[in-house]
Amino acid sequence: MSHPESYADVFANAITDPDGFWGDAAEDVSWHRAPGKVLDSSSAPFYRWFTGGELNTCHNALDRHVDGGRGDQAALVYDSPVTGTVRTYTYAELLAEVALFAGVLRGLGVGRGDRVVVYMPMVPEAVVAMLACARLGAVHSVVFGGFAPRELAMRIDDARPAVVVSASCGIEPSRIVEYKPMLDSALDLAEHKPGSCVILRREQAPATLVPGRDLDWHEAMAAAEPAGCVPVAATDPLYILYTSGTTGKPKGVVRDNGGHAVALLWSMRNVYDTAPGEVFWAASDVGWVVGHSYIVYGPLLLGATTILYEGKPVGTPDAGAFWRVIADHGVNALFTAPTAFRAIKKEDPSAALLAKYDISSLRTLFLAGERLDPDTYHWATEKLGVPVVDHWWQTETGWPVAANLRGLAPMPIKPGSPTVPVPGYDVRVLDPDGEPCAPGEEGAICLRLPLPPGTLPTLWQDDERYVASYLSAYPGHYLTGDGGHVDEDGYLFVMGRTDDVINVAGHRLSTGSMEAVLAGHPAVAECAVIGVADELKGQVPRGLVVLKSGVDADPGTLRDELVRLVREQVGAVASLKRVDIVPGLPKTRSGKILRKTMRGIADGADEPVPSTIEDAAVLDLLRPVLRSRV
Repeated sequence: MSHPESYADVFANAITDPDGFWGDAAEDVSWHRAPGKVLDSSSAPFYRWFTGGELNTCHNALDRHVDGGRGDQAALVYDSPVTGTVRTYTYAELLAEVALFAGVLRGLGVGRGDRVVVYMPMVPEAVVAMLACARLGAVHSVVFGGFAPRELAMRIDDARPAVVVSASCGIEPSRIVEYKPMLDSALDLAEHKPGSCVILRREQAPATLVPGRDLDWHEAMAAAEPAGCVPVAATDPLYILYTSGTTGKPKGVVRDNGGHAVALLWSMRNVYDTAPGEVFWAASDVGWVVGHSYIVYGPLLLGATTILYEGKPVGTPDAGAFWRVIADHGVNALFTAPTAFRAIKKEDPSAALLAKYDISSLRTLFLAGERLDPDTYHWATEKLGVPVVDHWWQTETGWPVAANLRGLAPMPIKPGSPTVPVPGYDVRVLDPDGEPCAPGEEGAICLRLPLPPGTLPTLWQDDERYVASYLSAYPGHYLTGDGGHVDEDGYLFVMGRTDDVINVAGHRLSTGSMEAVLAGHPAVAECAVIGVADELKGQVPRGLVVLKSGVDADPGTLRDELVRLVREQVGAVASLKRVDIVPGLPKTRSGKILRKTMRGIADGADEPVPSTIEDAAVLDLLRPVLRSRV
C-alpha cells in the first residue's frame, strides 16, 4: 500500500481499504501470533479487528522497550504536589514493579479473562495494577477513586471481579478522602463478593484491613514472585470502563487488546505528534478514558515518558501548577480539558504566574472532554504561544474521532472546531430522517459502521443494550449522542449533546451556540445554557455565568449586555432573556458541567446529587437560583 501525504488521501485509504490501512498500522505492534484477518465482518454489526492474532498489551507497553535497549529511559514520572513527592520510574523499574504485582494477582488466583476492579487515586500503583492485569490477560475495570459506595457496588456486581485493588485514601488539596470505608460499604452492598482485596496503605489514612480478605500492598509485593506475559487473542477484552447510562445502570464499555494497541500507537504519532523518548502529559485521571488511553497505554506503547500528576490545575498550590510541571519535566505535549484552562484563566486572567517558568519544551496543547469555547482557545493560544488543538472523542471510542492531525497533516485551526474526522472514522451528520445534512445544517453526529480499531466492540455482557443504545437510531451507523454540523471546508463543529438541543416555539436551537457567545465576553470565565420548560414556548434558554477573578462589573448591566449579545449573534429566536451570575457551576470529577441535573432542578424535579459530582456544595448554592422563576 502506498503512503500518500495529504489528509484527503490518507482518510480515503482508511475508509476504502481498511484492511490495507490498519494492516500496515498493525506492523508497529509486537504480535505473539500475527492476525489472520484484519477486519472481520462475519458477525456484523459486531465487527472485530485482527482476528486470529495474539499479543500481550503489557509486553508492548514495557517489555519490548526494555528488550530494545530503552530500559534506562524514563517511563513514568509521578508528580504529587498534594504529598510533595516526585518520583521517576524507568522502563526497567516499571516493568519490575508490574511483573511483581502480576505475581501478587496470580497468587490470588487471577488468570486470563478474570476481572479485577481498581479503585485508586492518582498514584503509580494504579498504573502498575492496570498493567499487571494486562500482563496476565486479566480484565481490569478502573473505578474513579472516591466514587460513592452504591456506584462502586453496581460496578462490582456487573464486572464480578476476582480481586479488588484499592488504596486507603485519596488526597485532595483541602481534605483526605478515605477510600477504604467506602470500599467496605460497597462490598457490603454488593451481591458479588470478591475473594481478596489488595490495599495500598497511605500514611495520611492507613486504614484497617479485614482479616482473611484484605492484603497490604507492600507485604504482598515482598512475598511475590514476578509473572511473565500471557498472550491473549486480539479480540479478548483488555478492560471494562463504565460510563453513566440513562437507565441508572452504568454501561460497561469494552476495549479489546489488539485494536486498542494498534489504534493508540497510531494516534500517538499521527494525532499527537509524539515520538519515543518525548514527554507526554495527559492531565486527567486514570479513572477516566483519557487516563486509560493517554496516561497509561498510549505513551507507554509508543515508548514515550508519561506524567502521572496527583494535583489540580489550581490550588496545588496556585494557578501556575501546570506551568511548573511542564517546566520541571520538559513536557512536549499537554492534553487536558477546557475546564482546567478555564479554572486557570479564572484565577490568573493575565497568566502572570507563567513568567516564573520556562515552558519552552511545550510544542502543543491538546484539549478535549467538553466543547472548547473560542474565548478559552484564544486565551490559551495567546498566553502559551503554541498551537491549541481542540479534538473530540468519547469513552466509547477510546481515541480521537475528530482532530487536527499534528503528526500527519497539520491544518489551519478554526476556533470552535475539532477540525476534521480522523482516518478510520466515517463521520456523518444526519437529519431526523437519516438523510445527510447540508454544510452548516445541524444534525445528529453519527459514525458509519464499521468503527475503526480501538473503539468499543460491545458493552460488557450486554450486546442487546449496545445495539439499542448506539446502533438502532440510524441503521448502519453508530449514534454518538452529540449534535453539530460540518462546514463547507469539511470541518466538524460539535455543539453539544443532542439532549442539550432545545425546542423554542418549534425552533431547534443548540445551547452550545449560545454558550459560545456568553463565553466570548471578556468578563466571563465559564458558562452554561440550559433549556427550561415554558408553558408558551415549550422551552426557553437560561444562562448561567461565572465571572473571572477581579471583575468589577454592575451585575444588572452585565446581564443585559449578555442577553443583547446572544440576541445579536444567535438571533431573537433564541429567546434568551435571563442570565444569572453564579459563584460556580456543578461538574463531574472529569470536568463536565452537569447540565442535565441543572435542567431537572430548574423544571422542579427532585434531582438527586450525582455520585460523579466534584463539589456538591456548588449544586446546593445553585438550587434556589435554578428554581427561581423571577
